[in-house]
Amino acid sequence: MAMMVTERRPPSAFPADRGPAMHLTTLDWLIVVASIGISFLPALVLARRAGSSTAEFFTSGRAAPWWLLGVSMVATTFSTDTPNLVTNLVRERGVVNNWAWWSFLLTGMATVFFFARLWRRSGVLTDLEFYELRYSGRPATVVRGFRALYLGLFFNCVIMATVNLAAAKIAAVVLGWPMAKTLLICAGLNVAFAATSGLWGVMATDFVQFGIAMTGSFAAAWFALKQPEVGGLSGLVARTDPKLLGLLPDFGDWTVALAVFVIPLTVQWWSVWYPGAEPGGGSYIAQRMLAARSERDALTGTLLFNVAHYALRSWPWIIVALASTLVYPQVSDIARTFPYVDPRLIGHDMAYPAMLRFLPVGWLGVMVAGMLAAYVSTISTHLNWGTSYLVHDLYRRFVRPGATERHYVAVGRLTTALLMLLAALLTFVLDSARQSFELIMSIGAGTGLIYLLRWFWWRINAWSEISAMVSSFVIAVGFFVAGKAGAQVPSHVALLLTVGMTSVVWITVTLLTRPTDRPTLVSFYRLVRPAGPGWRSVRAATGLGPSPDSLPQQFLAWTTGCVFVYSALFAVGNALYGRAALAVAFSIAAVASGVLLYRLIRAMFRIEEPPRGSARDALTAAPPRA
Repeated sequence: MAMMVTERRPPSAFPADRGPAMHLTTLDWLIVVASIGISFLPALVLARRAGSSTAEFFTSGRAAPWWLLGVSMVATTFSTDTPNLVTNLVRERGVVNNWAWWSFLLTGMATVFFFARLWRRSGVLTDLEFYELRYSGRPATVVRGFRALYLGLFFNCVIMATVNLAAAKIAAVVLGWPMAKTLLICAGLNVAFAATSGLWGVMATDFVQFGIAMTGSFAAAWFALKQPEVGGLSGLVARTDPKLLGLLPDFGDWTVALAVFVIPLTVQWWSVWYPGAEPGGGSYIAQRMLAARSERDALTGTLLFNVAHYALRSWPWIIVALASTLVYPQVSDIARTFPYVDPRLIGHDMAYPAMLRFLPVGWLGVMVAGMLAAYVSTISTHLNWGTSYLVHDLYRRFVRPGATERHYVAVGRLTTALLMLLAALLTFVLDSARQSFELIMSIGAGTGLIYLLRWFWWRINAWSEISAMVSSFVIAVGFFVAGKAGAQVPSHVALLLTVGMTSVVWITVTLLTRPTDRPTLVSFYRLVRPAGPGWRSVRAATGLGPSPDSLPQQFLAWTTGCVFVYSALFAVGNALYGRAALAVAFSIAAVASGVLLYRLIRAMFRIEEPPRGSARDALTAAPPRA
């Protein structure tokens, strides 16, 4: 490769058998250190407040404004593994392969307009507390405790290990660090931050870190386009294989179209539980909605997240991914350029950090600071979220109830450190971001419909959720073992089979088991007031009027929101491709749907929100159970 003006040292400074390693200058390191210092300020300022109670530590005292919630959500989902995953997807099947996660916009918009207000009305501290609010008896207790371990420990550590793996790959390319060194430094940084700040500090720091991370993303795209192999935007479009550029699949190849487009848009979005895109909201998305100061803040904050997540962030990563196919056409080109990197880490997802070698002095520091900010933002959220499950829903509920708030906060800080340690150890087992993405989706396949229906159909019970989780897990493990034995099943076929079999199991179990007892259902409806015919008999028992929500209005807002975001996404994409007519058409659609969406949201809040108590207050006021 020809000498670039942005390289750190002349080629003679490198051994003949080594590629041009990246070395941060003093200016780069100053930028990174300054970024860390700025990010830690909110944690230090808010440490005392965070330690005062679990409500402050895990839900920021339910006083967060919409703009802080939205930016915090999008900062959390922007992690070191995200651009690596997008690069992996683009290099394997082109831009169209991003429908694997673009399809989750349907889930996100459903959370905005159907579930955000319901979560805020529930008044729970964690989304797992919901189970003993919505269901009754020992099954409700079991499912709460089981999911605290399953999600807070196992699932959460898998996600953090995926993020750690991406950080290790970036550090290997940019700094030449081995994985163990990267994990040791990152673990110390994250534990010190997350254990100190609580959710207030996490969200305040997210706001700063998101700006740093996005600046780095745009810089990476800008300098990737300047490479002679790429030749700017026009050169990128002209030189890239047209099959890689398509926003929609070639329906002449129905097998690919089914796998990357049809199934994600028709089945995957509502059937799969995936952190950050859970049907009905959940995990750290629910945590943010529960931290909102009002129902309006919960809804608009979640809307801001979905707009930024899908319409704002995608294209800088995609541009770098497409440019990487011209600079490093094969994975072997990456390995040859960076021979000092552990061969086990080399894959298509490594192309993103490999493209960072073209950043000049100063900008490389900004990029490293941005990736570090994205990493800390995601890990600190997962540590806080997972700790909330293990402390509030497991330790406080089953092991030591009745202790002081400061005791639970102290246990939470210790749990934070242990979670980080386990995630770091699990990192050594994973190979790529794509592998982890598919593993997480396969385990959660088939459970999503329950998380949508449990708010709107009284007949769903705790056994429904238990049977869905168990069957989904067993089926996913079966496909995994079959694949290891040589009987590999295509991922989209495995998804359809898992969803189908899991759905049959949980629907059958629901109809064969006793429903939640009537006093619990009445108490839940009094508190949450879901709309629709699924609660008609329960609503009659409460003596209350109809729900303040309107399902037709919510469906219209959901559809309009999806049109708005997809139109904005495609308007930007076609503008970058130089397709002016399509860019203008999608821009008009985005503006029109945006105006309609604004009016619909205003109409939803014309009636002033009634004051809401906590879930515990509602249960106390409920009639005694039979």
